[in-house]
Amino acid sequence: MCKGLIGKKLGMTGMFSSQGRHVPITVLQVGPCVVTQVKTLATDGYNALQVGFGTRKASRVNKPLAGHQKKSGAGPFAVLREFAVDNPAEYQVGQTLPLEAFKVGERVDVTGISKGRGFSGVIKRHGFHGGKQTHGCMSRRVPGSIGASAWPSRVVKGRKLPGQYGNARVTARNLQIVDIRPEENLILVSGAVPGATTGIVAIRKPKIVKRKQRVK
Repeated sequence: MCKGLIGKKLGMTGMFSSQGRHVPITVLQVGPCVVTQVKTLATDGYNALQVGFGTRKASRVNKPLAGHQKKSGAGPFAVLREFAVDNPAEYQVGQTLPLEAFKVGERVDVTGISKGRGFSGVIKRHGFHGGKQTHGCMSRRVPGSIGASAWPSRVVKGRKLPGQYGNARVTARNLQIVDIRPEENLILVSGAVPGATTGIVAIRKPKIVKRKQRVK
């Protein structure tokens, strides 16, 4: 069984459970994903599938990559990813992976690139509460004193300071699958998924499953 697929974030919505509780939902377009290469323990040192998703202009792909993707009979693809697989002999190049690897109620990990927010201060980046909003206050949004006295006479490593915020690879773990619509290649998961709308995401089987209340 392939342990992951590539998808695209379409946006967020909501639905009501049987108890009348409103549940936030993220809609993911997962697939169609085509196998572009089968990697085995004998030839590559590990078992995995290289999967292609989306489309790209032929002029945007160099000849070596175009020749590699042409073996699958499709493409050129916008994204290539690798996913672990138990038995690679069950798959072949050019095969389209179905959504049967995931079930409703199962928990998954979704990885994406978070929204880039540029150079941000400590209030936006780390959630600092800021200085006092009183007359004469000159430190409303600044981090404040960060140095040390006689020892160690330097700024300690790891101090929360202003800097680049977002545009990083983030994984949302243990999101529950609420619904699967194979005819539309849609998977609905509870909660938020990192990244902007139309952002590329990877949905995988979780390594560590946390027990949470099931959405009904």
